[in-house]
Amino acid sequence: MSEENKENQEQSSQEQSSIMVPIDDLDKVPEDDANTVDQLAMELATIQQSAKRIAIIGSRNLPITHQQIIETLSFALVSQGNTIITSGGSSGTNAATIRGAMKSNPEKLKVILPQTIGQQPSDVQDQLIGVPNIIEHSDRAMMTLADASRICNREIIDDCQQLICFLSHTSNTLHKAIDYAEESHKVITAFYLD
Repeated sequence: MSEENKENQEQSSQEQSSIMVPIDDLDKVPEDDANTVDQLAMELATIQQSAKRIAIIGSRNLPITHQQIIETLSFALVSQGNTIITSGGSSGTNAATIRGAMKSNPEKLKVILPQTIGQQPSDVQDQLIGVPNIIEHSDRAMMTLADASRICNREIIDDCQQLICFLSHTSNTLHKAIDYAEESHKVITAFYLD
């Protein structure tokens, strides 16, 4: 084979393995927008931290298989040294989060209740036995649970660096929580269940 043929084959091989990506469609950050650049740097730093404060919130209506996945995720995150922040719940996301964190390291679990322990159903009260770090709010005792829960979600998000949320597309309260987390510049992972 001649030298020219070898060069043509090598060039043809290189061209076939090259991928052209149009850059016109990529999001652009204006060079003069220091806040955006600073925010991206903060989010990158948060993602790279070895131990974070991670909030896990979500739907109460979950099949058992989803609850098992959330429990495993919570266990793994705590085992890696992260602190998990959630709310009370007898079923669904919060209950699975509590079970997983308690199996790994109860000291790395923080439960923020929308109201008081006494206002929780008995099965939630039973689940909270042994949780060393529970925050209750007697000042919200006269609120509806829905209103107290919205405030509680904001408190949980304010306390975290990263939010993991399990929700459906029709979950208005959880969508509002995600919007609030975005406004607060938190790292967000949303798992849609429908």
